Amino acid sequence: MTFSEYQNKAREFAFYPDVGKNLPYTGLGLCGETGEVADKIKKVLRDDKGEVTAEAKPELMKEMGDVLWYLSNMASELGVSLEDVAAGNLAKLGSRKSRGVLGGSGDGR
Repeated sequence: MTFSEYQNKAREFAFYPDVGKNLPYTGLGLCGETGEVADKIKKVLRDDKGEVTAEAKPELMKEMGDVLWYLSNMASELGVSLEDVAAGNLAKLGSRKSRGVLGGSGDGR
């Protein structure tokens, strides 16, 4: 499945207020789901000494899918493709790598 195929299919399940003009909803949903991923990882650290168990893996995957859904719909709300978001991210990282600033902090590096 391509990002484009996913984004189009994910849009079929967008049942929230003002679909097409509700960036805040998707942004907040993305934050919430990212927190759920973090919570699952925290429990892996606490309960399983950092080892992702056979039980934890599918739970993490479910939450990662929710993150992807919100990210995809956020891109749709912005009128951009998820493929362009991904390509832009790789271009940014490639530039940082070629300049030797992949590590460190700051958006402008």
